[in-house]
Amino acid sequence: MPKIWPGQNFVTNAEKSINFTIDHQCPQCGAPAQINETDRLFRCRFCKVSSYLLEHRFFRYLLPSNAPTNKELIYFPYWRFKGMLFSCLPSGIQNRFLDVSHQAVQSPIFPASVGLRSQAMKLRFVSPDTAGWFLRPTLPFKQVMQTFLDRFNRDLPSPVLHQSHIGESLSMIYAPFYKDQLYAGQQIVDAVLNQPVSKAMDEPFDVNTWSGGPADYRINFIPTLCPHCGWDMQGSRDALVLHCNNCASMWKASQKGMTRVNVAHLPADTGNEIVYLPFWRIRADVLGISLATYADLIKVANLPKVVQPGWNKRRFYFWGPAFKLQPRSFLRLTHHITVSQPFDELVAKIPKGAMHPVNLPVSESAETLKLNVAGIMRPQKRVETHIAEINTTPRGYLLVYLPFEKHHHDLVQTTFGIAINRNQLALSTNL
Repeated sequence: MPKIWPGQNFVTNAEKSINFTIDHQCPQCGAPAQINETDRLFRCRFCKVSSYLLEHRFFRYLLPSNAPTNKELIYFPYWRFKGMLFSCLPSGIQNRFLDVSHQAVQSPIFPASVGLRSQAMKLRFVSPDTAGWFLRPTLPFKQVMQTFLDRFNRDLPSPVLHQSHIGESLSMIYAPFYKDQLYAGQQIVDAVLNQPVSKAMDEPFDVNTWSGGPADYRINFIPTLCPHCGWDMQGSRDALVLHCNNCASMWKASQKGMTRVNVAHLPADTGNEIVYLPFWRIRADVLGISLATYADLIKVANLPKVVQPGWNKRRFYFWGPAFKLQPRSFLRLTHHITVSQPFDELVAKIPKGAMHPVNLPVSESAETLKLNVAGIMRPQKRVETHIAEINTTPRGYLLVYLPFEKHHHDLVQTTFGIAINRNQLALSTNL
């Protein structure tokens, strides 16, 4: 069996979760900097140039090495997943927060996980100038994720009707090792603590028999100039959508550059202090049940309303937060706003006032659609008989900002009766 480093962590509470700290250099002037795992917008404090970090599929990080200078390093890969797991059961929907890592190459020689090291140590991005042999991952993430699910599902009452993992942060961490020669053979040594992780091996460890090679990965940086007018775009450090104050447009990054995001807002009807929270409004095809109009929603959710004329022509939309929240609050808010179905006329432009950053992509919100149906369907026993037949296919989306009044402890949306704890919202940046 693979060894386990002290402090290996498979599940953590959201309140205890922390992000990586990453040593970095400004791509413009080379000045040293430190960023967090969730950071995407980087502003250099020396040259003042802003850049947007763009990963290719996922970010790749290095644990620091303390190996002797004459040792050739071997970097072993680990998948790391952080996000919310929702499990739909006959009794309801359970949630938990996951922060897990696992070998990306199956081997009994190396430890099974990086444990808590990713949270306790400063990491660096993998770059082509990193010396060492990087083992190529051979276990696909889907297979590793299924291993996690199989383990966690042992504690759940069966049957598990449906599962979704949402808000996920997927990355790969490379841990450094080196070979050490003994009288009785070779052993593999952890290059962080310079302690052996294997017993003496009868056969020499030949790194050339493992698929891999030198580091060939580089972080991409794209400028944060508005593609429409050339103005500097704004956003928080963890923002996935940037906005231009000059031409009032919003943009998200992709491998092809910046892509414009359609945005609207619901005007505030109060003179109180307001902050606008972002939501994804998703249009989707639903198979297995009738859920295309507001009249359909009243029947599916068994709402205490009488269907009014015209409601069978009013389109149904899925709604979900475009920001991170702790799992229980995230699910409750998703169900509440979807059942509320904001119908007031939206203004197709960015709101004027304070806006909470978009830090949950629409692709993650789309993962909640079937889960959303299961949460609003009444009576609950219908979920067990219908959930397997239900399929949802997203067709379009709109970023909508809804106004929330600032109260002492909460942000309150009075029209829909929604309250979000301000401290909980602030702590959700760790998710």
